[in-house]
Amino acid sequence: MESNTVRNLEEEEVRKLVRKHHFQTSFFFSSAAIMLVLSIFMPYWELSLEAPQYPDGLHVTLYVNHVAGDVAEVDGLNHYIGMRPLNEAAVLERTMSVLAIISFSLLAAAAILVHNRWAALLSLPVMLYPVAFVADLYFWLRLFGQNLDPKAPLSSSVEPFTQPLFGTKEIANFITSASFGYGFYISCIAVIFTAIGLYLHRRRYRPPLQATRDGTYLQRTMMSYGQTSDDK
Repeated sequence: MESNTVRNLEEEEVRKLVRKHHFQTSFFFSSAAIMLVLSIFMPYWELSLEAPQYPDGLHVTLYVNHVAGDVAEVDGLNHYIGMRPLNEAAVLERTMSVLAIISFSLLAAAAILVHNRWAALLSLPVMLYPVAFVADLYFWLRLFGQNLDPKAPLSSSVEPFTQPLFGTKEIANFITSASFGYGFYISCIAVIFTAIGLYLHRRRYRPPLQATRDGTYLQRTMMSYGQTSDDK
């Protein structure tokens, strides 16, 4: 009974020490959550079309929940080659995006309060989000470009195509240029911050927990946090 009591006291002391020294982990997790929410208001992907008849070019900007820019003009051109309107793409994704991103951010913030391996699971949506965005964007670009209406007025003049996610491409008499926007890059920074937070979380939490299991709690805990008995 006494051994179990001592063990429980040691585990509680470990948890208090972990909470005391988890400022860095909290900073990275909370920063990742904030950056992901801020990315909602920034462009994730941009497309420019240049042609002699459009000296200023046409520009389309993709946000997580809407498409902005010269959408009507681009849709008018796409009609002639048999491509569907831009706003018909990713309707479900755009509808759910803001709620999903806020949820991912809250999960990342919740990882601050978790001192075990569940923190990695809570952070997983943030880690996967940019990859999911790129995969979904490519899916819709390919779907729209490869399925042109053969009955369109100029369908015979343009072969099915897939607009690159990044870089330039010649389509008929247009030169298209695509690039990722600030929102996407901020979401990638959020991934980096989350990864750093998980690394610090593992580094801070695992040694004390392991120490309670093998009986070297005090020694390994102090070594883990760079403390000595004199500091206490």
